[in-house]
Amino acid sequence: MAKPSYKSGFVAIVGRPNVGKSTLMNQVIGQKIAIMSDKPQTTRNKIHGVYTTDHNQIVFLDTPGIHKRQSKLGDFMNKTALNTLKEVEAVLFLADTSEGFGGGDRFIIEQLKDIKTPVILVLNKIDKVEPEALLPMIEQYSKLHEFAEIVPISALNGNNVTTLLQQVEKYLPEGPQYYPADQITDHPEQFVCAELVREKILHMTREEVPHSIAVTIEDMHVQENGVVHISAVIFVERDSQKGIIIGKQGALLKEVGKQARQDIQNLLGSKIFLELWVKVKKDWRNQDRVLRDLGFHRDA
Repeated sequence: MAKPSYKSGFVAIVGRPNVGKSTLMNQVIGQKIAIMSDKPQTTRNKIHGVYTTDHNQIVFLDTPGIHKRQSKLGDFMNKTALNTLKEVEAVLFLADTSEGFGGGDRFIIEQLKDIKTPVILVLNKIDKVEPEALLPMIEQYSKLHEFAEIVPISALNGNNVTTLLQQVEKYLPEGPQYYPADQITDHPEQFVCAELVREKILHMTREEVPHSIAVTIEDMHVQENGVVHISAVIFVERDSQKGIIIGKQGALLKEVGKQARQDIQNLLGSKIFLELWVKVKKDWRNQDRVLRDLGFHRDA
């Protein structure tokens, strides 16, 4: 009996900010590699998640939410998301059923009309709507684009995610296993660690502060006792924001470190010692040189 051919390929996840792209990525991979927050534009770079079975390997690209740009960083994020559509075997277009169709969805669909890549409409957050509300939504979206498949899911609790993966597999070509079976992302550990720190800050701050934050890992090494020593710098745009991040008597920064340390230990499987520093880079989101230094490249 002939062995089934191995299939592999790249699949982009696109959608408005805060529709659940990172939640879906983490649900599929089975581990947190993309940060989650109820604040828009949480994801800034393409996050690659690797899903491997005995028969196929799917490399998912979680893109920044496509949105109306307000800074050079926003321009970078939109360009990153739209360029991704040219690199993949299929596109998952996530829509939030709990919020309904919006202008952001219409804008993304207009971009999708210019590509030949199969697009799967993924109606997310079905746990938040009545079942009878889905059919009108499907009809509304179907009038605007010819989707290859339409799959309702709940990324948060996993409803119908297996069905979605089965639909995705139909569009994979025969190909190699790009990554080892136990590898879940192609990003270096330093990147994921920095993102986990940023996630905690997003959860604990509000208004303009979350979008003014960038995190970099300055040093990461294993000590003689086996503990991983990590030194991270949190960049903000103004002195007042530095005070907010540190908190009264350092309380907020201490809590950020405590929560991030737990997630990073789960990721690395080792005990860690985490040092956090807060520095000001004024208006960094609009400075090309600073954006490059922080890893936001214009040719991404």
